[in-house]
Order: sequence, then structure tokens, then C-alpha cells
Amino acid sequence: MTIAAIVTDIEGTTTPIAFVHEALFPYARARIAEFCAAHQGEPEVAAALAAARELAGHPEYDLDATVALLIGWIDEDRKAGPLKTLQGLIWRSGYEAGVLKGQVYEDAAKHMRRWHARGLRLYVYSSGSEEAQKLIFGHSDKGDLTGLFSGYFDTRIGAKVETGSYAGIARALGLEPARILFLSDLAGEITAAREAGFNVARIDRALAADASHREEGVLVAGSFAPVDRAFGLSGETQA
Repeated sequence: MTIAAIVTDIEGTTTPIAFVHEALFPYARARIAEFCAAHQGEPEVAAALAAARELAGHPEYDLDATVALLIGWIDEDRKAGPLKTLQGLIWRSGYEAGVLKGQVYEDAAKHMRRWHARGLRLYVYSSGSEEAQKLIFGHSDKGDLTGLFSGYFDTRIGAKVETGSYAGIARALGLEPARILFLSDLAGEITAAREAGFNVARIDRALAADASHREEGVLVAGSFAPVDRAFGLSGETQA
């Protein structure tokens, strides 16, 4: 079947892992206490704080205890919805102030623009919130890329290592799984998507940009270029 849509991960796939862990996470960690204190009365922030307490099983926590909880989750790299909401709000202020700029690999931006121009539908599926996803691509070092995407998915649709999450994405897109290509750097996510019937390719940025090979039938590529050739996404197939 012809590929009609491409769903891509962000961290390690379109964007360097270091940007997330060495720029975004520390930025939010350093500002979360001040941000929560200043905005705790606003509905979105108040709801996220309440949700964090509920998730932790400590609805009695005051603001200081809740902030300490959130910082602990940041240090654990915990994929908690309330934390992702608050991080997104903090990052938004950083992007809008020009302090933060999303990093996107040159090959990723190039090929996503090419695929979009050819009529392929592009989507993002990341453990980061939809808000955070839009900020990375909307304020990127390759320009505003949000116009390339038809939609965004986060863990509200399910964990990225669960096959059911990808089945849910296929239903949301209104496409047969075989018409969707999923790109990620993580083998567990690739396995789950493959089991759901998706076409898959694992991006391994440790490889040379034009390098590719197959592991148990799965294409492993150093950049988006071998993926483009292997699936004929630009009208050219790999020899």
C-alpha cells in the first residue's frame, strides 16, 4: 500500500536528545517554583497542580510540597501529564521571549518539507505535550514548521510502547495502518507500531547520515534520507 501519512517522534528523531535534556528540562526546572507561585490562581495552572497532587496520592500537599514533587518528577524524567502541562507553559514563555529556540535536524526539516509538498500528511507523536510539540516546531532554528503538520498526538492517546496507541492513531487519521509510516529512535516504540500494522523505520543518529541497514526486517537509518529512498517518499526508490 502507498504511504499516505507519516507520524514522527521528536526526541532523537527530528530533534537532538541533548536539546531536550540539556536545554528544555533545566530551563523548566529552574523556573517551576517561581512560575507556580506567580500563576497558581490561573485555571490551567491550578488544574495541573491539583492533578499532580491527585496523581501522587497527596491531595493535601501545599504549593511548596507540590513543587518539590514536580521537581522530583523532572529529575526522574517521569512522563506525568500535569508536569508536561506546566513545563509547556514555562517553555512557551521562553520561546516567546526568544530565550529558547527549538532544534531540528537539517535533514528532518528538509524531508518533512518535501513530503508535505508531495501531499503526504505529517503528524507528531511524542511523550511531550501537544503544546510542547508545537513550540519546538513553531519556534525552531529551521523556521516555523507547524504548517507542515496535520496534527499532534501525545500520551493522552496511550503510552508509546503500547500497540493500542498506534491503533488509536490510525483510527484518528482514518487510515489503514499499512498506509502510515512511523519514525522513532526507540526500538520499543518501533515494535509497538509495527505490531499495530504500521510501516516503521528506526532513526539511529549514531550512524552516518546516508547509512542504513535492516534489523529483523526493520529499516534502521542514520537520517531521514535513507528512509525517503527506501519508501519512495519522493518518488525515488532505493536500488
